[in-house]
Amino acid sequence: MGNSTSCCVSSSPKLRRNAHSRLEPYRPEPELSREDTGCNLQHISDRENIDELNMEYNPSDHPRASTIFLSKSQTDVREKRKSLYVNHQHPSGPMRRKYSSCSTIFLDDSTVSQPNLKYTIKCVALAIYYHIKNRNVDGRMLLDIFDEKLHPLSKSEVPSDYDKHDPEQKQIYRFVRTLFSAAQLTAECAIVTLVYLERLLTYAEIDICPANWKRIVLGAILLASKVWDDQAVWNVDYCQILKDITVEDMNELERQFLELLQFNINVPSSVYAKYYFDLRSLSEANNLSFPLEPLSRDKAQKLEAISRLCDDKYKDLRKAAKKRSVSADNLTVVRWSPAIIS
Repeated sequence: MGNSTSCCVSSSPKLRRNAHSRLEPYRPEPELSREDTGCNLQHISDRENIDELNMEYNPSDHPRASTIFLSKSQTDVREKRKSLYVNHQHPSGPMRRKYSSCSTIFLDDSTVSQPNLKYTIKCVALAIYYHIKNRNVDGRMLLDIFDEKLHPLSKSEVPSDYDKHDPEQKQIYRFVRTLFSAAQLTAECAIVTLVYLERLLTYAEIDICPANWKRIVLGAILLASKVWDDQAVWNVDYCQILKDITVEDMNELERQFLELLQFNINVPSSVYAKYYFDLRSLSEANNLSFPLEPLSRDKAQKLEAISRLCDDKYKDLRKAAKKRSVSADNLTVVRWSPAIIS
């Protein structure tokens, strides 16, 4: 009875703490390098550096970056407006623009999903024209695959000063229109062509100039037609349009174009929409408005049918939103009422 210890009594917490204190402290193992693990894969943080992906220089990849052609056209647009202001002239000459009234509504047939082919090609040709006219003259390299002297598109002799004179907008338009008419390409393909063109200039760090603009535009059209259209035009078909070019030359042009794009042929819908609306802004600034037509009865009925279809589609969503908004009426709220003191 007098013994204070017993075999049935567990050890005290103090003894248990002393037992744990004899354990070795935790020592973190040294980190293994990529060479030790045999893995040479680049870490995602090294591959995706936000600072290097400057949105200002990647308009064909990021929807919030301003397009290059629109920024290059601003200088000429300001000069035109200034000269017209000094000479007191109306920018469009006579008042030829149509305006809607209470009895007549004027609409153009160009939308982001179905652009007008003729005027879209005109706007793309105008954008290419501003690229050539306002190019950087800092001695950027001229790639051989795009040099028209080394790879002519026709058997006629290339002039010695072929790289000195900038092409006119009409010349660019005729070249693009010929390819689109012969290959039966769509207006959406023209917008994708401009996206690939600016992506090439950004990735390859080159400029489009009188010596290479035809082959750069040809390569962009060739690639855009294959990416956009399900039944793409083959390279041999372009040889039927441009009689003096060979299939081997077209294949090499396509291959090097893809390599310079780093095989990035993806065009997000947001980037496509940005280029479409920037082309419309370019046309408005240069008095190249899309054709306006009065709203006919048939077109009004089609618009009404489309709006009714969208209204039925989102009716259930509105009902659900309405139920969520009135559900607060079921809550028990303490209401104060005025007291009558007699």
